[in-house]
Amino acid sequence: MFRTNFLKEKLTAGATVIGTWSVVPSVIVADIISSSGLDFLIIDCEHGPVSFEKAQNMVIACESRGVSPVIRVGGVIGPEVLRALDIGAHCLQVPNITGKEEIKELVTYAKYPPVGNRGFSPFTRAGNYSLEQAKELTGIANAGVLLAVQIEGREAIANVAELVQMDQVDIIFVGLFDISKSMGVPGEVDHPKVITTLTGLIQSITDAGKYSGTIVTDMAQLQRCVDLGVKYITYAVDCEVLGQAYKNIVRAFRELAGRQENRAC
Repeated sequence: MFRTNFLKEKLTAGATVIGTWSVVPSVIVADIISSSGLDFLIIDCEHGPVSFEKAQNMVIACESRGVSPVIRVGGVIGPEVLRALDIGAHCLQVPNITGKEEIKELVTYAKYPPVGNRGFSPFTRAGNYSLEQAKELTGIANAGVLLAVQIEGREAIANVAELVQMDQVDIIFVGLFDISKSMGVPGEVDHPKVITTLTGLIQSITDAGKYSGTIVTDMAQLQRCVDLGVKYITYAVDCEVLGQAYKNIVRAFRELAGRQENRAC
């Protein structure tokens, strides 16, 4: 990866960054979101119907706006990790990590030798489609690409002390929705049990010198995460933001139209 990793530069400088999830497989939507000034966009290849060809075009749209493209793959799956990095992701985000052995396997797929054993081809977007800089590619990619892993259940929570010690991991993301599910309160991300767990995890991650991350869906949650020192914050999901905006418009319209009809009566 020869391009500037905007996300890594900001985090290294001590900034708190904000992004959002994208499950809509659209280059235009990615470009519109990136024009907002967000720091990163997570292209969701786990839950979203996004092909890798579409994801590459979305990566290009993000970079054109100075926004870092993050790709969430389906898991520690070698071919998915390889393609996500080859199309130019600034950060690879991997769900449902539970222990250090999974991270070791992930590093094998995501890093070139001597760190890992990532498959090598310079004829990719990340390699500028050329042999010209092939000798430099492996070292630059190893140093430049961020790795983010997600803690999403009780096993991962129990193993957090060992997860935060894994050298090649940069960001540890607390998946609140899956954690709420594992605690028997699915979707209740503001439940006291969930918040207590989040607070403890953020402290452990921060103390280990890693960047902590999580998802928020309203301004109160955003304020709480900023106060906790979360550095990598994702706000909502593109489909939710789009749908909710139009619901608000329709709701306001119905109220206005109803008043007009009442006056007419």
